[in-house]
Amino acid sequence: MFSLFSKSAVITGAGSGIGKAIALLFSKQGATVHIIEFNLEAANQVVSEIISNGGSALAHHCDVGDQQSMKKVFASIGPFDILVNNAGIAHIGNVEKTSAEDFEKVFRVNVQGAYNAIHFAIPLMKKNKKGVILNLASIAAIVGLQDRFAYSMSKGAIYAMTLSVARDYLSDNIRCNSISPARVHTPFVDGFIAKNYEGREIEMFDKLSKSQPIGRMGNVNEIAALALYLCSDEAGFITGNDYPIDGGFIKLNN
Repeated sequence: MFSLFSKSAVITGAGSGIGKAIALLFSKQGATVHIIEFNLEAANQVVSEIISNGGSALAHHCDVGDQQSMKKVFASIGPFDILVNNAGIAHIGNVEKTSAEDFEKVFRVNVQGAYNAIHFAIPLMKKNKKGVILNLASIAAIVGLQDRFAYSMSKGAIYAMTLSVARDYLSDNIRCNSISPARVHTPFVDGFIAKNYEGREIEMFDKLSKSQPIGRMGNVNEIAALALYLCSDEAGFITGNDYPIDGGFIKLNN
């Protein structure tokens, strides 16, 4: 079950964190993985790890928010089966503390980046008469989170794009779903805590972990496992849905 043998997958932002875990798992399941990443050094490290374990992978240096660069990358990749829109950045602040520059930066990477990937993926998938798109949304698209104005905006857009794409391409046998994680332990989280809570790292890690009713953060492999299922043939009857993976945050955090 959940084999991706003979399939190819494009994953944005797979140089670290959730994207890296998805790339490693998809490769393990037989897929050829194309990593689109701004940090080429990080992407090459993931590619090396995949190849050393007998897999197949290529790195593509690109700013996902640059449409012309994305057009060239997708032209070089050619037909593929799976797109995972994972690339994204965060921002802390309410609307008053969010500058126009902050807002535009988050929009450019998180929203424009996903749009660019889908825009160039759909024609290739239509030629194959099939395809799977998985977008990384967030619980921030569903519930109000304090001081996450721009980030929530961007993930709400991802949620809406997922539904729109799923509906528009039913007849082309292209499925589109999204995943909405709560807080997941990644290098970004460690860096955020170190930057904002110097000397209180252990305390804040514990506090942030317990904000999930289950009592801990998620780990990247748990997110990757859900991504694998939704991108596999076993999920062939699933489209137009968002899947919270949140340790009970949305329904149980009363």
